[in-house]
Amino acid sequence: MTVKECYELLGADYDGILSRLRSEALVQRFALKFLEDPSFSKIEEGFANDDADLAFRGVHTLKGVCLNLGLTRLQELSDKLTEALRGHTFDDTEELYNQVKEEYHRTIEALQQLVDAQ
Repeated sequence: MTVKECYELLGADYDGILSRLRSEALVQRFALKFLEDPSFSKIEEGFANDDADLAFRGVHTLKGVCLNLGLTRLQELSDKLTEALRGHTFDDTEELYNQVKEEYHRTIEALQQLVDAQ
């Protein structure tokens, strides 16, 4: 699998990130660093421990990382969850959290396929 194929699989903005980083090798390098990003674990921890502030900080960071990497679907879902958590309560966030979790795992799986193809 190529970096472009990975981004296509995710419905991500490959052309946008390539125009910013100017090298497929750099796109790959930064995209694969996403596998080490702790933002999603903070979201999970926040939801598990009823800590809306931690969940908010985690999802806000995840949104920014996804925006920088052109991971459009995950960024859009993270943005919605960020806004839902902005009041630092979990009111009406369960469905959005599940959508973010599903897309996050889909993204991780696609990036792992990219690693495995190396």
